[in-house]
Amino acid sequence: MRPVTEAEIRGSFVNASKGDAKRADLPDLSAVAWDNLDYLGWVDAKREQLAYTTFVVDTGDGDEVRTMLLRRAPAPRERRKLMCSWCQDITATDNVTLFVAPRAGASGRMGNTVGTSICTDFSCSKNSRRVPTSMELQDQADRAWWRQQRVDGLRERSRKFLDVVMETA
Repeated sequence: MRPVTEAEIRGSFVNASKGDAKRADLPDLSAVAWDNLDYLGWVDAKREQLAYTTFVVDTGDGDEVRTMLLRRAPAPRERRKLMCSWCQDITATDNVTLFVAPRAGASGRMGNTVGTSICTDFSCSKNSRRVPTSMELQDQADRAWWRQQRVDGLRERSRKFLDVVMETA
């Protein structure tokens, strides 16, 4: 992922008002390891029920920054293991949360949302690049291929969720 600026993030919200974008508490962008990210995700430090994800999307005419506002769903009484629907990592199942995103446009203003399970700390990029277990990959010589398949899958699934949020009809 290429580095993005605060101005790019604040101007790229697809499902939030300008006020919500202005109030968003952004991470320290100078400390981000951009080369190892497929998207930037963070929890709002001031309002922990809110989270955000920023993508750099290739539009064919160049790239475009798009940011989604997410809300954490209330935690269930009994904690259950979940698989992140984006990275689908089988080893990090204790750190997954249901996030709900308002839909873009009029649909979102009417209260329509869509949800999915995502790594609570948005560690999907790291999870997709981890060393495979022997159960996942018998021949370690195929490690680079396996990792690329996981990264490609993460990118596809997370962008599809972004597309669903952006659907206006």
